[in-house]
Formats: sequence, structure tokens, C-alpha cells
Amino acid sequence: MIANAEPVPVRYVEGSVHGYLALRSLDGKLIAAGDLTQSVHNGLLTARLIYRFKDGSIDDDTAVFTQNGYFRLVSDHRVQKGPAFPKPTDMMIRVKTGEVTVRYTDKGEEKVETTHMDLPDDLSNGILLDVVKNISAEAEETRISYVAATPKPRLVHLLVRSDGMEKFRSAGRINRAHRFKIHVDLGGVTGFIAPILGKEPVDSLAWVSAEDVPAFIRSESPLSLEGPLFRTELISPVWGNSSQETSPQRSKSK
Repeated sequence: MIANAEPVPVRYVEGSVHGYLALRSLDGKLIAAGDLTQSVHNGLLTARLIYRFKDGSIDDDTAVFTQNGYFRLVSDHRVQKGPAFPKPTDMMIRVKTGEVTVRYTDKGEEKVETTHMDLPDDLSNGILLDVVKNISAEAEETRISYVAATPKPRLVHLLVRSDGMEKFRSAGRINRAHRFKIHVDLGGVTGFIAPILGKEPVDSLAWVSAEDVPAFIRSESPLSLEGPLFRTELISPVWGNSSQETSPQRSKSK
């Protein structure tokens, strides 16, 4: 059955995490190095995902949330700046007060817009991957809310559906992952006109391991509402000073 826009129940409690990511174009070109950190303090979880681009650009997203039965966002702060972002933005969301502040540059001039919105309990900015990991692959569709970072912030809905199963390898072992498709529902007149004008946001994909404890494997999603798709994957560390990705060599004892 189709779920209403309500907070997603916590099936797997989140804890402290530090993951290393690679952001690539869909043809495999490395665009940015990513760091995902998550920490817990006094019942609040702070998740930060930062991409450092090869051209010096930064995409930095810090979300604070709770997981007392359901995922509930407390605040989210996302900054996008540098050559990779023709429209650099700085958006701060405070859920309790409904205040959304967007700082952006228009024709070389810095501007600030503060909007008060009726923010729903299922808001997923900054915690989307945590939420998707807790969605059952058996659910027909899950509807969650998201504030799009435009000069005039707008509330959209993300429709998450199971999109099949895929196999992947790790250290030679075959594993399985659930694939989820994420569709942006603009709603209203805009949602009706967007496909006609060719401006409808592209669908995103997320892969979650199909083991007893789900884990993020990779995603293909845009960094902004109207941006192109990028692929994010977990990566393994490379040891030594060489730029070549070779296996570490043990030093021989004399």
C-alpha cells in the first residue's frame, strides 16, 4: 500500500560512522572526494557529508536529527560554492520554528531570503540515505518531504519505490543489493508543466545491501534539483605515498 507523508519508522538505529566516498560522473570520471561522518550526543545525531571537488568547489551538508521511533529532522545546513556551482547557495533549515534562510548570489550580488514554512515531520534534508536504509523493499511506495534549495525555497515530495535487486562483488564474494528509485514530485501546476517544458528533475537511484543489517552501497543522484546525475560510491583506502592504487607491501625484516 502507498504510505502517507509521515516520518519513516526507525528499523535500524544509527550510530557513529566515518565513511570515505568518491563522487563520479556516470562515465566514471572522478569529480570529488567525499567524507561522511555521523556522531551521537545527548540523543541527537549529527550527520555531515562533505564533497571536496578537484576544482576547489565544496558541497557541505550538516544535518541534526533524532531517531526516537521515527526519523525527525531538527536542522539542516547545506553550503554549495565554487566553480562547480553556477548558482552557489547556503541554506539553513530550522524545523521547530519553520524558518528557512537561503543565501545566494544573483548577478554578483549576495542576497538573503528568509521564509517561514509549515515544515512536515517527515522532512528528509540531509538524512535521505539514513531514511532510505530503513524503508522496506516490500513497500509499494514511500512518500517523504524535502525542501529544495532555490532562492525561494519550496517544499517537494520524494516518492521512493523498490526498483529490483542487483548483485555486486566485494573481495570476490557475491552480494545482493536492493535498488530504490527516488522520484521528485513537484506537485501543483509546476509539476504538471515541468515535463512539458523538459524541466522535470531526473529520478535518482540508491543501492542498499540486502543483508540482515542494511548498508549504503552507492547512489546516482543530482546535487541540486535541476542538476545532472552523479554517482557516489564507498571507496577503500590506498596506502603509501604512491599515486597508484596498489596493494600495500609489507616491509621485510632484516
